[in-house]
Amino acid sequence: MAPSAIPEHHQQREEVFITKKTAATDGPAVTGHLADMLKNDNYWDTFSFAPIRESIVSRAMTRRYFADLDSYAESDIVIVGAGSCGLSCAYTLGKLRPDLKIAIIEAGVAPGGGAWLGGQLFSAMVMRKPADLFLSDLGVPFEDEGDYVVVKHAALFTSTVLSKVLLLPNVKLFNATAVEDLITRKGDDGEKLRVAGVVTNWTLVSMHHDDQSCMDPNTINAPLVISTTGHDGPFGAFSVKRLVSMKQIEQLGGMRGLDMQSAEDAIVKNTREIVPGLIVGGMELSEVDGANRMGPTFGAMALSGVKAAEEALKVFDLRKSQNDI
Repeated sequence: MAPSAIPEHHQQREEVFITKKTAATDGPAVTGHLADMLKNDNYWDTFSFAPIRESIVSRAMTRRYFADLDSYAESDIVIVGAGSCGLSCAYTLGKLRPDLKIAIIEAGVAPGGGAWLGGQLFSAMVMRKPADLFLSDLGVPFEDEGDYVVVKHAALFTSTVLSKVLLLPNVKLFNATAVEDLITRKGDDGEKLRVAGVVTNWTLVSMHHDDQSCMDPNTINAPLVISTTGHDGPFGAFSVKRLVSMKQIEQLGGMRGLDMQSAEDAIVKNTREIVPGLIVGGMELSEVDGANRMGPTFGAMALSGVKAAEEALKVFDLRKSQNDI
């Protein structure tokens, strides 16, 4: 199928980029301080960075990080997992409720999960409509193929949503940090537990509990946790597996085989609060419900994140009122 026409607003973005790129081949097409730098033919001959002392760098990093740890020890919402679902959820929540303090906990050094490439290490990312609406809101260009759209490289989507999330003043990403357990309280009904935060540790520490002496964790309190850790794996499906071991759900349904047609609808529609205080979305949900996997199509991951944000806002005030202790 020949590529359909790119929407006008995406064409305009592309034309601006091409104009700048073409101008750059003829000479510097930049403005401001960088332009002033490039005008000076002898700039690099006299080039030198501003002076620095090593301790200044250390304090600049640690002061900010520990201030964040202190601030986000009491969060409004914790998102576990910074893949495409978790980042889409953070983006939506951060825009809709700039008053909420949102912490994202990501076990990997590099956020983004498996969304840096399409299927089988290919570059392009496919999303079925109506996920194109989310791409348009982000400002990610795509080719419209009728029932689905194609982003030329998955990394374009992931880097865009990641950068927009990181720019939100009410969101903090703690990467290279693992969730080792859930903070729980006795539920109001006396039976089901209520989730009231997460137990964290450096990922490298979490990976070596078996061959080193036990190293105790840290905690973040929050009235609501949104878990998007993906399907079963070393860190995958963590929260729902913990619910089984705590006897809050009887067993996992187990992710079924690939069926794109049914899988994406099921994941988005069933994104929900599994137990009080814990919302589950993305492929982690497939392990609970026994839903099919969808393979290399990413619309459900993005829109499950949007749905998780919506579900969170429905119950946030109630969970916050229950979370005083």
